[in-house]
Amino acid sequence: MDIFNLLTMIGGLALFLYGMTAMGNGLSKMAGGKLESILEKLTSKRIFAVILGAAVTAVIQSSSATTVMVVGFVNSGIMHLSQAVGIIMGANVGTTITSWLLSLTGIEGSTLWLQLLKPSSFSPILAAIGIILTMTSKEESRKKDIGNILLGFAILMFGMETMSDSVAPLADNPQFAGILTAFSNPILGMLAGAVLTAVIQSSSASVGILQALCSTGAVSYATAIPIIMGQNIGTCVTSIISSFGANKNAKRAATIHLLFNLIGTILFMIVFYGLNVFIDFAFLKDSANAAGIAVIHSLFNIGCCLVLYPFANTMVKLAAIIIPEKGEAGQEEQQKEIPDNISIDERFMERPAFAMEICRNRTQMMAEETVLAIKNALSVLDVYDRKKCEKVYELEERTDRYEDVLGSYLVKLSSKNLSKQDSQSMSLMLHSISDLERIADHAVNIVELVEEMHKKELVFSKTATEEVRTLCEAVCDIVVGTVNSFNGGDVAQAMHTEPLEQVIDGLTKEIKKNHIRRLRKGKCTIELGIILEDILSNLERVSDHCSNIAVELIAINEDGYDTHEYFNMLSPDDLAVFEADYEKMKIKYSISKQNDKMKKKK
Repeated sequence: MDIFNLLTMIGGLALFLYGMTAMGNGLSKMAGGKLESILEKLTSKRIFAVILGAAVTAVIQSSSATTVMVVGFVNSGIMHLSQAVGIIMGANVGTTITSWLLSLTGIEGSTLWLQLLKPSSFSPILAAIGIILTMTSKEESRKKDIGNILLGFAILMFGMETMSDSVAPLADNPQFAGILTAFSNPILGMLAGAVLTAVIQSSSASVGILQALCSTGAVSYATAIPIIMGQNIGTCVTSIISSFGANKNAKRAATIHLLFNLIGTILFMIVFYGLNVFIDFAFLKDSANAAGIAVIHSLFNIGCCLVLYPFANTMVKLAAIIIPEKGEAGQEEQQKEIPDNISIDERFMERPAFAMEICRNRTQMMAEETVLAIKNALSVLDVYDRKKCEKVYELEERTDRYEDVLGSYLVKLSSKNLSKQDSQSMSLMLHSISDLERIADHAVNIVELVEEMHKKELVFSKTATEEVRTLCEAVCDIVVGTVNSFNGGDVAQAMHTEPLEQVIDGLTKEIKKNHIRRLRKGKCTIELGIILEDILSNLERVSDHCSNIAVELIAINEDGYDTHEYFNMLSPDDLAVFEADYEKMKIKYSISKQNDKMKKKK
């Protein structure tokens, strides 16, 4: 083997790793973070966690990425350690799919069907289709993602073939055979596999390299098996590194990953080589091939999962012993580590589609808490309740934190490679979180005004109370409707927000005029008038912020027209719907009817 073969092997390895990354990223974008989101939610039963962990890892082509996400889940308090164990077990099973894909390169035979199954036969076709789909897609789209997946797979297979061809001369090299013989020592082979996997941080890639070396015919099963064992230990390095700076439970999750692979490897080595002493497995001397490597890799990981599954809780306890609490100081630290369900772990940045799912979830939680804040504020405006006032202050502080966390996280995430849909969602969230936060601020303003009235024992007249009550009903409806349309992405429902906002503007002006009339007749004091004016202003501003959110949702759905040109962009049909909604809501929230009823009662 000369320098040119070495350079070819390095180039093949580079293409192999790039292809694996491109295919995994394409598959992740196609999934749109949905699989990871399911992983986050559906882990109440451990067997489901194992299945989901295997499925997600098979899609994203990396057990390391899955376990890093698990560390992030545990660090954020989204997932308990007992749930994490199942996912980690499943991840080890899911990572075997790559070795089976790569084993296709070892297919031999002269029949047409066998020839067609060889990657060298169908990869060029996939590459051609992939490049056409990629080049004809102007923007990030599903079509482009499919193209990237096909291209990634073709590059992966081409890299594998290139590596196999470049190492072919090693088949007759006695020095290479001598090195491999040394690795047939179980301890040395295991260390070699662990170091290689730790360096490239991918057990799938290191197994692929081993499969490429098997094409020389110089790698025996006696050499391959210890290396495969070591590869399963080396893959834990990524999750361990990821746990640095995380809380204790996240470190325990990484420890469980290491324990699972370490215990599984030790058990296998003891049982397998113990039996070999008495039985003398003859196949160990045979030359390994790509399919054989895939079989061993799968049997080991599935076997470990089956053997250790009943001892999952024991591993959780063992991880707690390895990463212990530290007395009273430890308890204080544990208190600090209790998550507030607002923070978003930086580890999710490596999976942009899933990070967007987390951000959507947090924004929806923020929106729901904003609704709760405004409902409580409107409630105390009708009947004073100290506990509800305190709840509004608490919710407003949480919305402030939501805005800070989401704003900074989304800005960082904007530099990642996002799909068109995720980019639009990001724009909507960035625009909306400030409006949601301001709605909560107005809720606090209303509560402060109510507390001032309560302290000074001020009460509105019956007429003013009924008018404000009608306005509050309209404001409550616009907030609930806006948040429902925002959380559900319902553009049709969002179209009803602007007409109601116009009705609320009209109501506010009418109540102000009525107040001035009462003031002139001496039926209201100037002090109460000032408070009423402030309450009306806050309610009107709430509806304005709802309008901003709804119009932004509509604008993004219509490919981003200027939100300030809303009315100009309405089609004749949309304008007719707008006018019909406006008239309907104007009647529903009419205060003149309320005043007429009160006059008749008198």
